[in-house]
Order: sequence, then structure tokens, then C-alpha cells
Amino acid sequence: MNKQQKQVTYQTTNTYETLNQLTDKTKNIWIVLHGIGYLSKYFIKYFDELRTEENYIIAPQAPSKYYLKNEYKYVGASWLTKENRVSETENVLAYLDAVYAAEEFPLDCNLIIFGFSQGVSVATRWIASRKIQCNKMILYAGGIPKELTPQDFDFLNPQATEVTVIVGDKDQYLTGEVMKYESARIAELFQGKAKQQIFEGGHEVKKKIINEIV
Repeated sequence: MNKQQKQVTYQTTNTYETLNQLTDKTKNIWIVLHGIGYLSKYFIKYFDELRTEENYIIAPQAPSKYYLKNEYKYVGASWLTKENRVSETENVLAYLDAVYAAEEFPLDCNLIIFGFSQGVSVATRWIASRKIQCNKMILYAGGIPKELTPQDFDFLNPQATEVTVIVGDKDQYLTGEVMKYESARIAELFQGKAKQQIFEGGHEVKKKIINEIV
């Protein structure tokens, strides 16, 4: 049996959602990366209480969609799995590059990159590999990929980029030794300059916390 895995390259199309309008009154541009099981059209609703004129929100869509709970009714999506992780990561990063280029951000706006759960791994990989200069990096209830090192974030100016880590005190995925490990990783990667915020709750997005970020 002569079994082989081969590879092809092809062009694909994906959507993304936006909220509010990008105008000369816009102060903050958000790129918000959802967690596993979400769709961007629903995830973006967590940001609908931000000041409309001042905040423009972009929610990219994870490419791999599937039916939730085997009911063939509700659809969720995933950014990556362990299968073909390297090539799939490059596909995701190329998609984010295309979204970033399509929007043509003005230089006088604050850029906020927000990742929730699995979106944290995507956000940190994209920022590190593309050297994205952002004003705020919000890492909400997620883990940072093991391959990333402090050198990957050396380009960030600690006076210009604020890193905030947010996690619920009852998060079922970030407990005990896992949280201890992630806290140590964050301290190492960002040289002890990342802020940590603990809220009452589990593995969930809370609008109140988002509204307090800006």
C-alpha cells in the first residue's frame, strides 16, 4: 500500500463582519477574534454597547464551520486544530492579512486586537508573525501558543502597547496548574508588563468588561 498525502494551493473566499462606520470621528478600531464554536456575526454583538461614533469593530470569521451538538441546526466555527497545524495557521494568517489590507486603517486611530478563547492563539500568532503595532492587545480567556517566545514580541513598544489578560475566576479551562502555567508564560513573553484582570464568572464574554477597556 503506497499511501501519500499531497498538497495543492488554491484561492478561497471568506467573509467578515463589521459594526459601525469608519469615519473621521472614529477613535478606536477593533479586530476581534472569536472563540471556537462561534460565528463572527453573533460574536460581534458583544461590542454593540461601545460608543458608535468612536468605535469601529471588525470581526473576522474562522474558516472551518461545523454543526454544533450534532443537531444539524446551529453552526459554529474553528480557527485551527492540531491537524496540519502549520499550513492551516498560514492560511488563517493570510486571511487576516487580507482583512487588514481591505480596511485601510487610518494611522490616527487606536488599534485594539481582542482575542477570546481560541482567538487568543490566533491573535498572538498574527501579531508576532506580522509585527502588528497595536495600541491594546486584549487576551481574554485563552492560551498563548507554545512556539511563541519573548523575542517574537520584542518589536512592541511597552509604552505604546498595553497588554491586558482577562480571565474568569470560575473558568473551567483555566484552573489550577493551567492558569499558573499561562500566567508564567505571559510574564515571560511580555517581560512582566502585562496587566491581569480577574472577573467573577466562567468561560464567557461579558459586555461590561469590554465597555471598560476603552
